[in-house]
Amino acid sequence: MEGIQVFSRTADSGGPEQGRLAFGPDTAVRLDAVSKVYGHGTGAVHALREVSMEFPRGGFTAVMGPSGSGKSTFLHCAAGLDRPTAGQVRLAGQELAGLTAKQLTVLRRERVGFVFQAFNLLPSLTAEQNITLPLRLARRRPDRAWLAEIVERTGLAERLRHLPAELSGGQQQRVAIARALVTRPDVVFADEPTGALDSGTGAEVLRLLRQVVDDLGETVIMVTHDPVAASHADRVHFLADGSFVETLERPTPERVAERMTLLGKR
Repeated sequence: MEGIQVFSRTADSGGPEQGRLAFGPDTAVRLDAVSKVYGHGTGAVHALREVSMEFPRGGFTAVMGPSGSGKSTFLHCAAGLDRPTAGQVRLAGQELAGLTAKQLTVLRRERVGFVFQAFNLLPSLTAEQNITLPLRLARRRPDRAWLAEIVERTGLAERLRHLPAELSGGQQQRVAIARALVTRPDVVFADEPTGALDSGTGAEVLRLLRQVVDDLGETVIMVTHDPVAASHADRVHFLADGSFVETLERPTPERVAERMTLLGKR
């Protein structure tokens, strides 16, 4: 199928590098033969099966798959929210397996941004306080020029003193995106960022994520079930039954939907 590629692997045979992805120098996140198993024995569930992927810096990548394909488990392992059963994850230049729980917390807080379907804003804080919360937790002062930049980009200048309950769903998600960007993270993980929004508002959020990549050079990895959302990305990685299947470059809604239909018949 045109535009779909499978990552090449090293040609070594028998050595420790066999089956490992050949990565370039501009990789933001890398998974190497990552597996995640829940439970033991006959009741074990293999959520991920030796998944190897790479995500370029300054790129917008979507991850898709049918229900139960391992998308959520992928995100949790790639973002350092959960530890894989086997394999390696490298994020922001750090091999996650060697980090303590405290070090992982600091890494996520300072070098990773998160955007969730449910916004996850603190209701008692204003929009500005929610945006700067990661900096306050890290005991860092905001870079006022950068804060002004992301506030302008997200269109929140007139809403900074509003509480979440006083904002629309789209405005709340834009606060969440600004919060994800405030630390200048190495990567932003977006988990179904338009799932709680109507189609028009969701399109605005997707355009904002696209601009964040194109204009600010940020790296965005988005898990989604929506072919229209995925079409805003540079490429789509597909999962099925916990395994990496292939990559679709220059996605369109039609091509993504076609591929998802085929995966659903596996």
